[in-house]
Order: sequence, then C-alpha cells, then structure tokens
Amino acid sequence: MKLPGNMQQMMQKAQQMQERLQQEIAQIKVEASAGGGMISMTMDGQKNLLSVKIDPEVAGDVEMLQDMVLAAHSEALKKVEDEVKQKMGGMLGGLGLPPGMF
Repeated sequence: MKLPGNMQQMMQKAQQMQERLQQEIAQIKVEASAGGGMISMTMDGQKNLLSVKIDPEVAGDVEMLQDMVLAAHSEALKKVEDEVKQKMGGMLGGLGLPPGMF
C-alpha cells in the first residue's frame, strides 16, 4: 500500500526521530541517593542499575538499609522517567502534532 507523499514523509520522519530518541535514551545516566547520601546508585536510560554505594555506617541497621535502598532506587527510576519524558516531549514537538496528544 502506497501512502500519500506527505504521509510517507511524516512516517519516515517519525521513524528517524524514534531511532534518535532510542540513542539518546541509551546515553542517559542518573544518580540518586537516600539517607543524606548514605546510599547512592546510578541507573541508565533503560532502567538498568549500574552501581550501588553503601556507607558502612548503615550496614548494621538492616531495616534502615533496606528502606534507603528502596528510596534511592525509586528516586533513580523517577529521574530516568523524567528525562525520557522530557526527551520525548522535545522530539514529538518536531512532528507538529497538536499539544496534549502525547
């Protein structure tokens, strides 16, 4: 099925933007911490946990350590999602779609 000229161009542009977005997401790296920096972690744009650092002072209190790890992980996820959303918003604006469509 052949699409009209401008529709085909728009689809090609959308595909190029998607590829560029995936490349930009792959380059995202965020850091998050909890407990005043006693726990810190790094996460990439695909939400893979890259590193975790734990201050030895919190190692003795297992419940507090668990809570801080969860808090830092949640913060890292939120940061990644915010960055991805920001990048997507910028890219989708280039398609000329009406505001609020995505």
